[in-house]
Amino acid sequence: MIQFHFDRRITDLLEDENISFYKKKQDVFEQFQHSSMIGWTEDVDSDMLSSLIALRDEVKKHSQCLVVVGIGGSYLGSYAINQLFSSYFHSCSFPIIYVGTTLSSDYLDELFEELRTKDFSLFVVSKSGNTMETVLFYQKIKRFMEEKYSLEELRKRIIICTNLSKGYLREQINQYHFVSFSIPENIGGRFSLITPAHLFPLSFSIDIFQFVSGYFQGKSYQEEAYRYAFCRKKLFDLGKVIENFCVYDEKFLPFTEWLKQLFAESEGKEKRGIFPVSTLYPRDLHSLGQFVQEGNPVLFETFFQVDNSSLKDEFSSLSSIVFDSVIQAHCSGGVYCNLICISCLDEFHLGELMYFFMMSATFSSYLFEVDPFDQPGVEVYKNAILQHTNFDFFHQKSD
Repeated sequence: MIQFHFDRRITDLLEDENISFYKKKQDVFEQFQHSSMIGWTEDVDSDMLSSLIALRDEVKKHSQCLVVVGIGGSYLGSYAINQLFSSYFHSCSFPIIYVGTTLSSDYLDELFEELRTKDFSLFVVSKSGNTMETVLFYQKIKRFMEEKYSLEELRKRIIICTNLSKGYLREQINQYHFVSFSIPENIGGRFSLITPAHLFPLSFSIDIFQFVSGYFQGKSYQEEAYRYAFCRKKLFDLGKVIENFCVYDEKFLPFTEWLKQLFAESEGKEKRGIFPVSTLYPRDLHSLGQFVQEGNPVLFETFFQVDNSSLKDEFSSLSSIVFDSVIQAHCSGGVYCNLICISCLDEFHLGELMYFFMMSATFSSYLFEVDPFDQPGVEVYKNAILQHTNFDFFHQKSD
């Protein structure tokens, strides 16, 4: 169960905007229902989930780890979830190694040194099939694998999730007959949680059936998702142009990276939108806390709390006191604070929470009067790169 709490001042703000709240709600829900890009709200074929589990079992027979190549919406979701369910200090029995987000030569050298003595499989994700960083890493790792494995072995070890009919990666699939999956045209990259792009790497570490079940249960939070979106827009109108996602567990930080992309790419257009940031408390109370408490009043905060009431140890009690005290202190300093409470951090409830945020990011974008499902600004840096490169694959339309 997810519970959403506003501080008193936000509640008063919403009550003052009662008429506007309901008028805009009707318009937003209608836009949402008529969008051509909400394939992420449609049911998942259980046979597809079973096929992912079967492929996972095959991969585990011949590999010691899975290397996932992707960037942005192609990897942030599964990476965030895998980190949430990982151990703080111990490697899991079957590691998932996420690469492709840096162009560092040193990083690539160390990656190959790590993989040199391991049998591994490669999972590559790009909806367009032309994403520059993803394709570069794919090419480098494929050449590395060709020195270790025969073509027959490569066909067992390289798996690609991309566009159904076009793009560089689709050409690779057609040429080498690699195992492949596709991301439906009506699902954008950052909304692709329930496609093989994320569910396949997740199948190695969580119960994907439970995750998908919880994900669709998230539909029941449509009213709360709109309320949160409306609240954010009203705070923006008051000059609160930054949202600080506050977590108290280091394993939650990758989840906030997923949130940051979800909201920034969805609503950050036409000189509009809220800039998302994140902090880890209590660590950042000793660095950024002063600014939050008494600095430029341009931000509001959204806190995450997992119910640990069953734990009775000293640290759990202290953590609860710190959590409540921080919200009290920041509210007293004039910071608007939202609170999201999760009754249990498991696959089902995490699925609920992520669907809630995807709905809310969509509603928020409509309130800002922008398209939630495009990202035209991302193309600007890519077009600049085109002027200085001769990569044939990149001179096609990219993500």
